[in-house]
Amino acid sequence: MQPRNMSMSGVVDLAALKAAGEAKQKAEQARAEAARTGAQPAGGGRLVFDVDEAGFQQDVLQRSTEVPVVIDFWAEWCQPCKQLGPLLERLAAEYAGKFVLAKIDVDANQMLFQQFGVQGIPAVFAVVAGQPLPLFQGAAPEDQIRQVLDQLVRAAEQQFGIVGAPIDPAAEGAAPAERPAPVGPYDALLEAASQALDAGDLGGAIQAYKNVLADDPANPEAKLGLAQAELLDRVRGLDAREVRKAAADNPADVQAQIRAADLDLVGGHVEDAFGRLIDAVKRTAGEERDAARVRLLELFEVIGAEDPRVTAARTALARVLF
Repeated sequence: MQPRNMSMSGVVDLAALKAAGEAKQKAEQARAEAARTGAQPAGGGRLVFDVDEAGFQQDVLQRSTEVPVVIDFWAEWCQPCKQLGPLLERLAAEYAGKFVLAKIDVDANQMLFQQFGVQGIPAVFAVVAGQPLPLFQGAAPEDQIRQVLDQLVRAAEQQFGIVGAPIDPAAEGAAPAERPAPVGPYDALLEAASQALDAGDLGGAIQAYKNVLADDPANPEAKLGLAQAELLDRVRGLDAREVRKAAADNPADVQAQIRAADLDLVGGHVEDAFGRLIDAVKRTAGEERDAARVRLLELFEVIGAEDPRVTAARTALARVLF
Protein backbone atom coordinates (compact mmCIF):
# COMPACT_ATOMS: atom_id res chain seq x y z
CA MET A 1 0.00 0.00 0.00
CA GLN A 2 1.92 2.99 -1.21
CA PRO A 3 0.86 6.50 -0.20
CA ARG A 4 -0.55 8.81 -2.82
CA ASN A 5 0.64 12.43 -2.59
CA MET A 6 1.60 11.94 1.02
CA SER A 7 4.82 12.25 3.01
CA MET A 8 5.75 10.30 6.10
CA SER A 9 8.34 12.87 7.21
CA GLY A 10 7.83 13.77 10.84
CA VAL A 11 5.55 10.80 11.42
CA VAL A 12 4.43 10.34 15.01
CA ASP A 13 7.28 9.03 17.13
CA LEU A 14 5.90 5.78 18.40
CA ALA A 15 8.16 5.55 21.37
CA ALA A 16 4.73 4.17 22.05
CA LEU A 17 5.75 1.16 19.94
CA LYS A 18 7.13 -0.45 23.07
CA ALA A 19 3.91 0.39 24.84
CA ALA A 20 1.97 -1.00 21.90
CA GLY A 21 3.88 -4.26 22.18
CA GLU A 22 2.97 -4.47 25.85
CA ALA A 23 -0.58 -3.53 24.96
CA LYS A 24 -0.74 -6.40 22.50
CA GLN A 25 0.13 -8.88 25.23
CA LYS A 26 -2.57 -7.39 27.43
CA ALA A 27 -4.99 -7.50 24.53
CA GLU A 28 -4.33 -11.21 24.04
CA GLN A 29 -5.04 -11.81 27.71
CA ALA A 30 -8.17 -9.68 27.45
CA ARG A 31 -9.37 -11.69 24.45
CA ALA A 32 -8.80 -14.90 26.39
CA GLU A 33 -10.85 -13.53 29.27
CA ALA A 34 -13.53 -12.24 26.89
CA ALA A 35 -13.77 -15.67 25.31
CA ARG A 36 -14.56 -17.12 28.73
CA THR A 37 -16.99 -14.45 29.88
CA GLY A 38 -18.54 -13.17 26.64
CA ALA A 39 -17.38 -9.66 27.51
CA GLN A 40 -17.46 -6.83 24.99
CA PRO A 41 -14.21 -6.35 23.02
CA ALA A 42 -11.73 -3.60 23.79
CA GLY A 43 -12.73 -0.18 22.57
CA GLY A 44 -16.35 -0.84 23.44
CA GLY A 45 -16.99 -2.50 20.07
CA ARG A 46 -17.24 0.87 18.33
CA LEU A 47 -16.67 0.94 14.60
CA VAL A 48 -16.37 4.74 14.31
CA PHE A 49 -15.14 7.04 17.06
CA ASP A 50 -13.52 10.44 17.59
CA VAL A 51 -9.94 10.58 18.88
CA ASP A 52 -7.98 13.38 20.52
CA GLU A 53 -4.38 13.65 21.64
CA ALA A 54 -5.17 12.51 25.17
CA GLY A 55 -6.87 9.34 23.99
CA PHE A 56 -4.55 8.47 21.11
CA GLN A 57 -2.47 5.95 23.09
CA GLN A 58 -5.45 3.89 24.21
CA ASP A 59 -7.94 4.43 21.40
CA VAL A 60 -5.51 4.03 18.49
CA LEU A 61 -2.18 2.49 19.53
CA GLN A 62 -3.58 -0.06 21.95
CA ARG A 63 -6.52 -0.95 19.77
CA SER A 64 -4.24 -1.36 16.74
CA THR A 65 -2.84 -4.49 18.38
CA GLU A 66 -6.27 -6.10 17.93
CA VAL A 67 -7.68 -4.58 14.74
CA PRO A 68 -6.42 -2.26 11.98
CA VAL A 69 -7.26 1.35 12.90
CA VAL A 70 -7.96 3.66 9.95
CA ILE A 71 -7.49 7.35 10.77
CA ASP A 72 -9.47 10.07 9.00
CA PHE A 73 -7.88 13.50 9.43
CA TRP A 74 -10.62 16.06 8.80
CA ALA A 75 -11.87 19.56 9.67
CA GLU A 76 -15.28 21.19 9.77
CA TRP A 77 -14.37 23.75 7.09
CA CYS A 78 -13.06 21.10 4.65
CA GLN A 79 -15.64 20.35 1.95
CA PRO A 80 -13.87 17.21 0.57
CA CYS A 81 -13.78 15.92 4.16
CA LYS A 82 -17.57 16.09 4.24
CA GLN A 83 -17.66 13.85 1.17
CA LEU A 84 -15.05 11.35 2.31
CA GLY A 85 -16.06 11.08 5.97
CA PRO A 86 -19.53 9.58 5.44
CA LEU A 87 -18.12 7.17 2.85
CA LEU A 88 -15.48 5.89 5.27
CA GLU A 89 -18.11 5.53 7.99
CA ARG A 90 -20.35 3.55 5.65
CA LEU A 91 -17.47 1.28 4.68
CA ALA A 92 -16.55 0.76 8.33
CA ALA A 93 -20.10 -0.44 8.94
CA GLU A 94 -19.98 -2.64 5.85
CA TYR A 95 -16.65 -4.24 6.82
CA ALA A 96 -18.21 -4.91 10.25
CA GLY A 97 -15.12 -5.01 12.44
CA LYS A 98 -12.37 -5.88 9.94
CA PHE A 99 -11.13 -2.36 10.65
CA VAL A 100 -12.26 0.52 12.83
CA LEU A 101 -12.35 4.21 11.94
CA ALA A 102 -10.79 6.87 14.16
CA LYS A 103 -11.71 10.47 13.24
CA ILE A 104 -9.27 13.23 14.19
CA ASP A 105 -10.27 16.89 13.94
CA VAL A 106 -7.03 18.59 12.87
CA ASP A 107 -8.07 21.99 14.25
CA ALA A 108 -8.42 20.52 17.74
CA ASN A 109 -5.43 18.16 17.50
CA GLN A 110 -2.60 20.06 15.86
CA MET A 111 0.09 17.93 17.50
CA LEU A 112 -1.17 14.72 15.88
CA PHE A 113 -1.63 16.54 12.58
CA GLN A 114 2.02 17.64 12.66
CA GLN A 115 3.46 14.37 14.00
CA PHE A 116 1.90 12.39 11.17
CA GLY A 117 3.31 14.83 8.64
CA VAL A 118 -0.10 15.47 7.10
CA GLN A 119 0.24 17.92 4.22
CA GLY A 120 -3.41 18.40 3.39
CA ILE A 121 -6.85 17.08 4.28
CA PRO A 122 -8.67 14.87 4.05
CA ALA A 123 -5.81 12.48 4.72
CA VAL A 124 -6.17 8.83 5.64
CA PHE A 125 -3.65 6.75 7.55
CA ALA A 126 -3.77 3.38 9.25
CA VAL A 127 -2.07 2.07 12.38
CA VAL A 128 -1.36 -1.67 12.65
CA ALA A 129 0.48 -3.12 15.66
CA GLY A 130 1.53 0.42 16.55
CA GLN A 131 3.01 1.02 13.10
CA PRO A 132 1.69 4.04 11.14
CA LEU A 133 0.97 3.51 7.45
CA PRO A 134 -0.07 6.25 5.00
CA LEU A 135 -3.03 5.19 2.83
CA PHE A 136 -4.21 8.07 0.62
CA GLN A 137 -4.97 11.77 0.53
CA GLY A 138 -8.04 13.46 -0.87
CA ALA A 139 -11.58 12.28 -1.60
CA ALA A 140 -10.62 9.23 -3.63
CA PRO A 141 -13.16 7.16 -5.60
CA GLU A 142 -14.93 4.46 -3.61
CA ASP A 143 -13.55 1.55 -5.66
CA GLN A 144 -9.99 2.72 -5.00
CA ILE A 145 -10.68 3.13 -1.30
CA ARG A 146 -12.09 -0.40 -1.16
CA GLN A 147 -8.94 -1.75 -2.79
CA VAL A 148 -6.75 0.01 -0.22
CA LEU A 149 -8.89 -1.23 2.66
CA ASP A 150 -8.84 -4.79 1.35
CA GLN A 151 -5.04 -4.64 1.13
CA LEU A 152 -4.84 -3.25 4.65
CA VAL A 153 -7.05 -5.95 6.14
CA ARG A 154 -5.18 -8.69 4.30
CA ALA A 155 -1.74 -7.35 5.27
CA ALA A 156 -2.73 -6.96 8.93
CA GLU A 157 -3.83 -10.60 9.10
CA GLN A 158 -1.13 -12.21 6.98
CA GLN A 159 1.84 -10.17 8.12
CA PHE A 160 1.01 -9.37 11.72
CA GLY A 161 -1.63 -11.92 12.66
CA ILE A 162 -4.03 -9.10 13.56
CA VAL A 163 -7.72 -9.48 12.77
CA GLY A 164 -10.71 -7.60 14.06
CA ALA A 165 -13.60 -9.18 15.89
CA PRO A 166 -16.95 -9.13 14.05
CA ILE A 167 -19.13 -6.20 15.11
CA ASP A 168 -22.77 -5.82 14.17
CA PRO A 169 -23.18 -2.16 13.15
CA ALA A 170 -26.84 -2.27 14.19
CA ALA A 171 -25.88 -3.43 17.65
CA GLU A 172 -23.21 -0.85 18.47
CA GLY A 173 -23.56 0.25 22.05
CA ALA A 174 -25.96 -2.56 22.84
CA ALA A 175 -25.20 -5.19 25.43
CA PRO A 176 -23.06 -7.96 23.95
CA ALA A 177 -24.87 -11.12 23.06
CA GLU A 178 -24.27 -14.03 25.35
CA ARG A 179 -22.06 -16.72 23.93
CA PRO A 180 -21.00 -20.05 25.42
CA ALA A 181 -17.76 -19.92 27.37
CA PRO A 182 -15.02 -22.46 26.72
CA VAL A 183 -15.35 -25.60 28.79
CA GLY A 184 -12.23 -25.06 30.97
CA PRO A 185 -10.59 -24.91 33.35
CA TYR A 186 -7.53 -26.35 31.66
CA ASP A 187 -5.18 -26.72 34.62
CA ALA A 188 -4.97 -30.50 34.33
CA LEU A 189 -4.40 -30.45 30.56
CA LEU A 190 -1.82 -27.68 30.80
CA GLU A 191 -0.01 -29.45 33.63
CA ALA A 192 0.06 -32.68 31.61
CA ALA A 193 1.43 -30.78 28.62
CA SER A 194 4.10 -29.13 30.76
CA GLN A 195 5.14 -32.48 32.24
CA ALA A 196 5.35 -34.02 28.77
CA LEU A 197 7.50 -31.09 27.64
CA ASP A 198 9.83 -31.50 30.62
CA ALA A 199 10.09 -35.23 29.93
CA GLY A 200 11.03 -34.66 26.30
CA ASP A 201 7.75 -36.08 24.99
CA LEU A 202 7.37 -33.28 22.47
CA GLY A 203 4.67 -35.05 20.47
CA GLY A 204 2.55 -35.52 23.58
CA ALA A 205 3.09 -31.91 24.68
CA ILE A 206 2.17 -30.58 21.25
CA GLN A 207 -1.03 -32.61 21.16
CA ALA A 208 -2.00 -31.58 24.69
CA TYR A 209 -1.57 -27.90 23.93
CA LYS A 210 -3.53 -28.30 20.70
CA ASN A 211 -6.35 -29.93 22.66
CA VAL A 212 -6.62 -26.84 24.86
CA LEU A 213 -6.47 -24.46 21.90
CA ALA A 214 -9.14 -26.40 20.03
CA ASP A 215 -11.58 -25.33 22.74
CA ASP A 216 -10.00 -22.01 23.76
CA PRO A 217 -8.01 -20.60 20.79
CA ALA A 218 -6.87 -17.51 22.72
CA ASN A 219 -5.48 -19.36 25.76
CA PRO A 220 -2.12 -17.57 26.25
CA GLU A 221 -0.43 -20.37 28.21
CA ALA A 222 -1.33 -22.97 25.61
CA LYS A 223 -0.23 -20.72 22.74
CA LEU A 224 3.15 -20.12 24.38
CA GLY A 225 3.60 -23.79 25.28
CA LEU A 226 2.72 -24.96 21.79
CA ALA A 227 5.15 -22.50 20.20
CA GLN A 228 7.95 -23.68 22.50
CA ALA A 229 7.20 -27.37 21.96
CA GLU A 230 7.05 -27.02 18.19
CA LEU A 231 10.34 -25.11 18.18
CA LEU A 232 12.08 -27.82 20.21
CA ASP A 233 10.59 -30.48 17.95
CA ARG A 234 11.93 -28.71 14.84
CA VAL A 235 15.51 -28.50 16.11
CA ARG A 236 15.60 -32.03 17.51
CA GLY A 237 18.13 -34.08 15.57
CA LEU A 238 19.63 -31.12 13.72
CA ASP A 239 23.41 -30.92 13.47
CA ALA A 240 24.06 -27.35 14.63
CA ARG A 241 27.42 -27.12 12.86
CA GLU A 242 26.01 -28.29 9.53
CA VAL A 243 22.96 -26.03 9.81
CA ARG A 244 25.04 -22.94 10.52
CA LYS A 245 27.52 -23.75 7.74
CA ALA A 246 24.67 -24.21 5.26
CA ALA A 247 23.16 -20.88 6.27
CA ALA A 248 26.51 -19.10 5.98
CA ASP A 249 27.33 -20.69 2.61
CA ASN A 250 23.86 -20.09 1.14
CA PRO A 251 22.48 -16.75 2.35
CA ALA A 252 19.75 -16.89 -0.32
CA ASP A 253 18.50 -20.31 0.88
CA VAL A 254 15.44 -19.38 2.94
CA GLN A 255 14.99 -22.82 4.46
CA ALA A 256 18.62 -22.82 5.58
CA GLN A 257 18.09 -19.43 7.24
CA ILE A 258 14.88 -20.66 8.89
CA ARG A 259 16.64 -23.70 10.40
CA ALA A 260 19.51 -21.51 11.61
CA ALA A 261 17.07 -19.03 13.14
CA ASP A 262 15.41 -21.83 15.10
CA LEU A 263 18.82 -22.85 16.46
CA ASP A 264 19.66 -19.22 17.22
CA LEU A 265 16.53 -18.88 19.34
CA VAL A 266 17.03 -22.17 21.20
CA GLY A 267 20.59 -21.04 21.93
CA GLY A 268 19.35 -17.76 23.39
CA HIS A 269 20.48 -15.57 20.49
CA VAL A 270 17.10 -13.88 20.09
CA GLU A 271 18.18 -10.79 18.15
CA ASP A 272 20.25 -12.95 15.78
CA ALA A 273 17.25 -15.17 15.05
CA PHE A 274 14.95 -12.22 14.39
CA GLY A 275 17.53 -10.34 12.33
CA ARG A 276 18.29 -13.40 10.20
CA LEU A 277 14.62 -13.86 9.27
CA ILE A 278 13.97 -10.14 8.70
CA ASP A 279 16.94 -10.15 6.28
CA ALA A 280 15.44 -13.19 4.55
CA VAL A 281 12.10 -11.41 4.21
CA LYS A 282 13.87 -8.37 2.77
CA ARG A 283 15.82 -10.39 0.18
CA THR A 284 13.03 -12.65 -1.06
CA ALA A 285 9.55 -12.59 -2.58
CA GLY A 286 6.52 -14.81 -3.00
CA GLU A 287 6.33 -18.12 -1.13
CA GLU A 288 9.90 -17.91 0.18
CA ARG A 289 9.28 -14.49 1.69
CA ASP A 290 6.04 -15.72 3.22
CA ALA A 291 7.80 -18.75 4.74
CA ALA A 292 10.40 -16.54 6.43
CA ARG A 293 7.73 -14.12 7.67
CA VAL A 294 5.53 -16.88 9.09
CA ARG A 295 8.46 -18.45 10.94
CA LEU A 296 9.35 -15.05 12.37
CA LEU A 297 5.81 -14.63 13.69
CA GLU A 298 6.04 -18.10 15.23
CA LEU A 299 9.26 -17.16 16.99
CA PHE A 300 7.58 -14.01 18.31
CA GLU A 301 5.09 -16.31 20.04
CA VAL A 302 7.94 -18.19 21.74
CA ILE A 303 9.43 -15.02 23.22
CA GLY A 304 6.19 -13.15 23.96
CA ALA A 305 4.78 -9.91 22.61
CA GLU A 306 5.73 -7.94 25.73
CA ASP A 307 9.46 -8.49 25.15
CA PRO A 308 11.12 -5.31 23.79
CA ARG A 309 13.11 -7.43 21.31
CA VAL A 310 9.84 -8.57 19.75
CA THR A 311 8.56 -5.00 19.65
CA ALA A 312 11.72 -3.87 17.85
CA ALA A 313 11.56 -6.79 15.42
CA ARG A 314 7.90 -6.10 14.61
CA THR A 315 8.85 -2.53 13.73
CA ALA A 316 11.75 -3.72 11.55
CA LEU A 317 9.47 -6.26 9.83
CA ALA A 318 6.87 -3.59 9.11
CA ARG A 319 9.51 -1.37 7.50
CA VAL A 320 10.62 -4.22 5.24
CA LEU A 321 7.10 -5.23 4.28
CA PHE A 322 5.70 -1.74 3.68
